[in-house]
Amino acid sequence: MEKHSINVMRISLAIVYVWFGALKIFGISPAGELVEQTVYWFRPEIFIPILGICEVLIGLGLLIKKFIPYTILLLLLHMTVTLFPIFILKTICFNSFPFCPTLIGQYIIKNLVLISGALVVSGKYNEKYYIEMNLRLSEE
Repeated sequence: MEKHSINVMRISLAIVYVWFGALKIFGISPAGELVEQTVYWFRPEIFIPILGICEVLIGLGLLIKKFIPYTILLLLLHMTVTLFPIFILKTICFNSFPFCPTLIGQYIIKNLVLISGALVVSGKYNEKYYIEMNLRLSEE
């Protein structure tokens, strides 16, 4: 499991991003209305497909190993923004704040798992950092 689990996590994250992004591009995402209500200052017919393209690019970036460090930064930025509805649209996200999330609230809270997975993948593909740190530690 140790040998393959991080790649399974990376590929799983990529599938989720490509799949959910494609739904936004084609205008059939169940999250479309939530995005529209959260980012109400942009025209949804333009913003939602652009968001979908960004999500697909994050998914593809996770599949190309040399892009992973940059992709993880974009993924974490994206995940941070996906938490906004919890603060902006509390009545849609919770029946009783903060203990009883609605289905939408649960959909958003599950992003904590995606964030954790991204951090695990990031640690694996940041070997240069660990090599530099070991060299610096041995020089001291």
